[in-house]
Amino acid sequence: MSKQPNLYTDPSSDEVAARLRKYVLQCQKAAFERHDNFQIAVSGGSLPATLSKALLAPDDGTLDDKPQFSKWQIFFADERAVPLDHEDSNYGLLKKDLLDKIPPTTGSPTVFPINVKVLENTQEIADQYQEVLMNKFGGKDSVRLPLFDLILLGCGPDGHTCSLFPGHKLLREQDSWVAPIEDSPKPPARRITLTLPVVTHAVKIAFVATGGGKKDILKQILETEEGRSLPCGLVNEQAGDKVSWFTDGAATEGVSFPRKGSL
Repeated sequence: MSKQPNLYTDPSSDEVAARLRKYVLQCQKAAFERHDNFQIAVSGGSLPATLSKALLAPDDGTLDDKPQFSKWQIFFADERAVPLDHEDSNYGLLKKDLLDKIPPTTGSPTVFPINVKVLENTQEIADQYQEVLMNKFGGKDSVRLPLFDLILLGCGPDGHTCSLFPGHKLLREQDSWVAPIEDSPKPPARRITLTLPVVTHAVKIAFVATGGGKKDILKQILETEEGRSLPCGLVNEQAGDKVSWFTDGAATEGVSFPRKGSL
């Protein structure tokens, strides 16, 4: 049985962002000790805005206290089969909320969006994105799963994360690294997503969940048997203390799961 995930709760979204910054920079430092880059995957929703607040905050000037963006490789935990400038695009959201705001003097991350030339074929988008991962992490003949330094995720009100939805057959996918979904219960219907084995294999996994709209689902995920079978609950169960939740007081009101004090 794996250890339980870490739950951090701060009073305000600003304090959540400050703690998330510290955590991401710890992950960056550990990644640089393993290899000379920082390979992360991010999802969409409100996460890019929180990341922007966290990563673009003023720093104290030491190298360990700032994102070294020129060594970052950013992938997408899931993406929608839409053009990159479409309002539903996770890449577009990250570009607007974070990438376009990074000061040129700090260097630019290398970002890996989907190939929009094959938008009409969801399976092809997934296959090509899996090829991108194989090029960066080693082919499937040499590594069983890609090893991200950090995967940053959100939590939907139904307990979904990435484009892995409750009760969906994709939760049982064991072979693919990246899978297409044609029937997402949340529009747009056509997407690609990292599969559950890839997510739970990461060195570190962080969920960011803020606001009162999340308290019911967080209580279910963290406290009930049914919640353990939801996608976010499955990540908790399978990755244990590699998982950290960054939440505010509104999102965890009435949740009795034990909090961690410091990182």
